[in-house]
Amino acid sequence: MAELHHWYIVAYDIRSPKRWRKAYKLLQGYGSRLQYSMFRCWLNPREREKLRWQLESILTTEDELLLIRLSHQCVRDLPQYNRPEAWSLDELPYRVI
Repeated sequence: MAELHHWYIVAYDIRSPKRWRKAYKLLQGYGSRLQYSMFRCWLNPREREKLRWQLESILTTEDELLLIRLSHQCVRDLPQYNRPEAWSLDELPYRVI
């Protein structure tokens, strides 16, 4: 049985440029950048926990991390109230390793 995937918004505020670069490079392997410190990722629960664990190993207590799961309805409605390029549904929701 396949695991369900969901879109996640991953936002972070990292105080150290060195830690920021490590987190940025890690997240590039999981999703696409939306803004300076915000990514969108198509993850199943196992991938989400792996990503969270990897990020927690990079971050310190002074850094901030927020993962937000978007419902399928939220994602479907995004084009209604955003600019067309804000969330392209044409991109493939998976990653090539």
